[in-house]
Amino acid sequence: MANLSHALKEWAIAVDALEKGRTIVLLRKGGIREQGRFTIVQHQVLLYPTYEHQQPHLLKDDYQSQVQPVSSGWHPDQVQIGSVADITHIFQVSEAAVLDALLPFHIWSSQFVAERFQWKPKLPLYVLLLRVSKLSPQSITYQSDYGGCRSWIDLEVAIDLDNATPVLGDEAYSDQVEKIQKIVSNSTLGIIL
Repeated sequence: MANLSHALKEWAIAVDALEKGRTIVLLRKGGIREQGRFTIVQHQVLLYPTYEHQQPHLLKDDYQSQVQPVSSGWHPDQVQIGSVADITHIFQVSEAAVLDALLPFHIWSSQFVAERFQWKPKLPLYVLLLRVSKLSPQSITYQSDYGGCRSWIDLEVAIDLDNATPVLGDEAYSDQVEKIQKIVSNSTLGIIL
């Protein structure tokens, strides 16, 4: 039986889009509590949905109405873990033109992309491609250690991965990866993975 407790925190709206196959892309620079640059700790991760910092105006129009505003510091008492992801590709993006070309492949608005790109401007923005698989949803109790602005957390309980089902088939996933790699290969980006 396969189990995993390592998780990547991401906006709940983004986790939902990944789980529905609407995107395979996440954009990261790291959480405020992380030191230095963003690093991948583990390539297979659970997707942990967060709600506090979701801002509708930073999403494309189709996603804005799906965000339920919450007060600062709010979190659910129980968190639903419904997916696991293999981080298959990581690209460092240092050119705004490349990010513009990638807009059709993710859920965020051009304003969000510009803000992320300009935050800590000496550091690149990381484009992660995730092969997501759905799990039988498992409810875990929120712990204070899961809070704060960080990318990675270790859950106090391991989640069963045995019935993981890929959201996208091999061909559909490979097609998306190929299109994104083509955009990236036309730039001076460094491919990490």
